[in-house]
Amino acid sequence: MYRDIVNFLRLVAIGRTVARYDLLDWFRVAPPLRLAIRLAGGHADPAKSALRPGQRLAAALQEMGPTFIKLGQSLSTRPDFVGDDVADDLAELRDKLPPFPADQARALVASEFDAPLESLFQSFDDTPVAAASIAQVHYAITIEGAEVAVKLLRPGIERRFAQDVALLTWMAEWAERLRPRMRRLRLTTSVRNFEAAVGREMDLRFEAAAAAELANNFQGDPGFIIPGVDWQRTSRRVLTLERIQGIPIDRIDEIAAAGIDLTHVVELAADAFFKMVFRDGFFHADLHPGNLFVGPTGEIIAVDFGITGRLDRKTRHFLGELLLGFLNRDFHRVAQIHFDAGIVPADQNVDLFTQAVRSIAEPILGRPMHEISVARLLGQLFEVSRNFKLEAQPQMLLLQKTMLVAEGVGRKLNPDVNMWSLARPLIEDWMADNLGPRAKVRESVGKLLETIENLPRLVKNFEHMTETLRGGGVHLHPDSVKAIEGSRRQGGLFPMWVPWILAAILAYLLIRR
Repeated sequence: MYRDIVNFLRLVAIGRTVARYDLLDWFRVAPPLRLAIRLAGGHADPAKSALRPGQRLAAALQEMGPTFIKLGQSLSTRPDFVGDDVADDLAELRDKLPPFPADQARALVASEFDAPLESLFQSFDDTPVAAASIAQVHYAITIEGAEVAVKLLRPGIERRFAQDVALLTWMAEWAERLRPRMRRLRLTTSVRNFEAAVGREMDLRFEAAAAAELANNFQGDPGFIIPGVDWQRTSRRVLTLERIQGIPIDRIDEIAAAGIDLTHVVELAADAFFKMVFRDGFFHADLHPGNLFVGPTGEIIAVDFGITGRLDRKTRHFLGELLLGFLNRDFHRVAQIHFDAGIVPADQNVDLFTQAVRSIAEPILGRPMHEISVARLLGQLFEVSRNFKLEAQPQMLLLQKTMLVAEGVGRKLNPDVNMWSLARPLIEDWMADNLGPRAKVRESVGKLLETIENLPRLVKNFEHMTETLRGGGVHLHPDSVKAIEGSRRQGGLFPMWVPWILAAILAYLLIRR
């Protein structure tokens, strides 16, 4: 009961904030809820009503807390959803929030490493270069003379996020209790996954590890750069990275003035996204413009690795077939792979599901290629699929959110280019290599070679078994024991493997050609 009261009061406070910033119409709050908010004292503030809608929304989200700030950061990359003016105002939420004082920042560093700040850095800028919902960043120079960026968690941020997670969990539980049909969306599971992700984000060592893994995946790739980690100056609440030099990716005029081809930057973004999702199965899941920069030769530099996602090979195969099915307008194939993957229950009608897929895809795919939003298409697919008891996949929801943001960045760079059309040949090649005849032959050969590698162990076990039989460990008829020993002396075991070995070698040579 206490938990219900606390979360209900928090929800009412959020509603009053929305009302105070005169955003009830913007959020399309239903009349009954609007009345409840009014009765709770939620009225528009004339001074705030005079602000632009985007300014009011940004201020309200900032007041609501870090989780809502992240929502605003995502919306800032979608001018097609909220409009250009609102998106520009929401961009302030990325890295221009009020910072916490410099003395707290210095004390935090000293506390984390149990050493004076001066023993770690020869200089430490008191004015942060960025202040976001979870942390802020200061430039510094290490004792060894390396230029670095030092990320520090906000004081008390863990408590604020715990409150947000408690509210989201409560809302998800009530939604599933009052609307059983919403259980297929796995809202409580999504909140738990969000809580786990937030827990990792609250420990900057996890972010350092994610940065190191991405850097390793893109080692030698000049188009996508990840700054190096200074592990000696990294802890749970402090992350020290190599300082990067670049232009924020949303400053289009500056990038163009530097002589950098914007279309080339979109191509690099599509290539990097493809490699993260399909090649590696490990992707940066917070690709808003505040986290992306463009280097001197057009390379993309990424920072802030607090939110990442993983896709296993099976999910990557599903996603590849799904995207190609949509881009090829093969809606029956799109429907069938949902059934094959067990995402849509087998008792549903595949033809009806095909019709539903077509109904959402045709209006989107019928637009000019540069206007197609694959992320919006996936979002509508998840929405319409509720009639077919489709279970929402949390990792796919995270990917879809990431795709929305990536699309927004790509469109801002060049509205006439669609990053998915650029990535399509890469996806097709990957699918051919991983699902085509060559992939099946490689898989079969791999299994054969694995069996051959285990052959000495099998022979040894066979010999041990024979000795056991001879020693009386298991009582068999003497003629059976003689037959087993005779087959071993005559080479009866090995010859049966010869055709398999020859087939494996032949297949391997064919693949190598």
